[in-house]
This record gives sequence, C-alpha cells and structure tokens, in this order.
Amino acid sequence: MDKTRVGIVVPCYNEQEVIESTVSGLLGLLEGYSAENLITSDSFIGLVDDRSRDTTWEIIKKLAAGNARVKAIRLSSNRGHQYALLAGLMEFNNMADCLISIDADLQDDMTVIGEMIRKFRDGNHMVYGVRKNRKNDSVFKRFSAQSFYRLLKIFNKEAIFNHADFRLTSRKVLEEFRNFTEVNLYLRGLFPSMGFNTAIVYYDRKKRMAGSTKYPFRRMVSLALDGITSFSTVPLRMITMIGFLVFLICVILIIYALIGFFHNKTVPGWFSTVLPFYFLGGIQILCIGIIGEYLGKIYKEVKRRPRYIIDERIL
Repeated sequence: MDKTRVGIVVPCYNEQEVIESTVSGLLGLLEGYSAENLITSDSFIGLVDDRSRDTTWEIIKKLAAGNARVKAIRLSSNRGHQYALLAGLMEFNNMADCLISIDADLQDDMTVIGEMIRKFRDGNHMVYGVRKNRKNDSVFKRFSAQSFYRLLKIFNKEAIFNHADFRLTSRKVLEEFRNFTEVNLYLRGLFPSMGFNTAIVYYDRKKRMAGSTKYPFRRMVSLALDGITSFSTVPLRMITMIGFLVFLICVILIIYALIGFFHNKTVPGWFSTVLPFYFLGGIQILCIGIIGEYLGKIYKEVKRRPRYIIDERIL
C-alpha cells in the first residue's frame, strides 16, 4: 500500500495555554511517521476554532503562517465540541486519505496514532481509541462516566464502551457520513452505527496539563441525553410500561384501601387522595419531560438550519 496522507483534526475552544505545545507535539509526531515512510510528507494538522473567547485564534494564525502543515478554520459562532469536530471532518476530508480526531488537551495518547494508521492500512475504515481505565478520574467522574456508557449500551448496542472522540475515519466513511444530515449530533454513536471494517486501539488517558475541561457537569448531562435520545425510542416505550405499572399499583392500592377500610385501620380521606396525587403527579411530570426531549429534537430537525458556519479558512 502507498504511503497514507493523514490529517489530524483538533477542535479548539479557549485553548491558549496548550495549543502551541499541542501543535508542536503533533508536528513532531507527523515528522517521525513521515521519516518512517508510514505517511506522506504533506500530512497535516487541521485546527478548528470553535469561536474561542481568548487568544486561541491569534495563536493558531501564527502557527499556520509558520508551517504549511498547519491548516485551520474558524467557526462564526460557538457551536460546541461535536459541531466543531463535524466541521473539521467535513472541511478537511477531501485533503487526506483518513482523518484522526483528537482533543486539543492531548489527554488522549497521541503516540498510538501510529498504530491507528497501521490498522487503517490493514483495511480498517474506522479505528477507535478506547481508554484502558479511568484511574486518573475523580471518583464521581469515574462512576458517572461508566454508568453512562453502560446505560448507553442498553439503548444503543453498537456503542463503544469508554470511547470518546479519539478515532480514525477513512475518506470513504466520511463521504458516506455526509448523508447523515441530522442536527442532533452524537458522533460517538453515529460512527459505530455505520458499519464498515473497524478496529480498536487501547491507551492510557493522561492528566490535563493546563487549561480547564470543556465538558463540565452540565455539558456532560446534555451529551448523555443526546446520546440516549438520538439512537433509541426506548424511553418513549418506557412511558407505556410506566403507565401499565401505575395501573397495577393503583389496583393493588385499591385492594389495600378496601381491606383497611373494612378493618377500620385507615385515616379517612388521606390514603385515597394524598398518596395517589403525589405518585401520579410525579409520573406525569417524568413522562412529559421524556416526551419534551424528543419534541425538542424534532423541533431542531425540522428547521434544517446549518449545523455550522465557517468564518475564516487557512488552508
């Protein structure tokens, strides 16, 4: 197989503390693989600035001006990690045989990129980076993340456990991916659902050297909801099951109330009004919330607005 032209796509948002060292490390990696004749000499780094509010874009422009291997695009507004990554994959796809996505903090181990490329050359169209463990996470982060992946596996059997967005995708896959026009994006679930020959590379995740995480608790919850509701109607079916369960419980409570009534062991009016009121009210709110999540997604989809808009390009 001929040498492979590789593009490394790096979404960036307020990464002024790490972006220079990240680009320097990735350039060194590309030079090493090029010297081994694993990749072409014009393999590149594609930076995607998600409209950072610090000096990230100014630093990126300087880096791109000093090295032809550094290419960049800037979005017109902050769209979030998934959309920034999508923009990079779509914009840089025609420039490489495969693209590798990695976060700007380089907590994902970039040294396994060589193994990813070799698996691609062996005929795999997608290569997933999967964490070996979560020993560097806090107790809460470890518990919540593992619980989420187990829950997601129930709703989407093709989901990859402990896989985030560190992956290699071939040009063929990304060309087919253009047909996925949905606005509600959960890339970690979309790519596994496409099929093709795939492989997995395991790695140890490092601690973040500088800056702050771009996935606080609020965004993690939002991502989890997207991951579940984008790939399954099981929550909607659960509403029917809950309704049936509530019916059975109500029948049992009626029998219990009647028994208590005939034995004079009930507080008049309390059991028949207060308990069902709170119980059914909670169930109704839960069901309305689940339906609302799906209605919100439908609302976004039918508007068909652009998923991202590019303000500047340095190619």
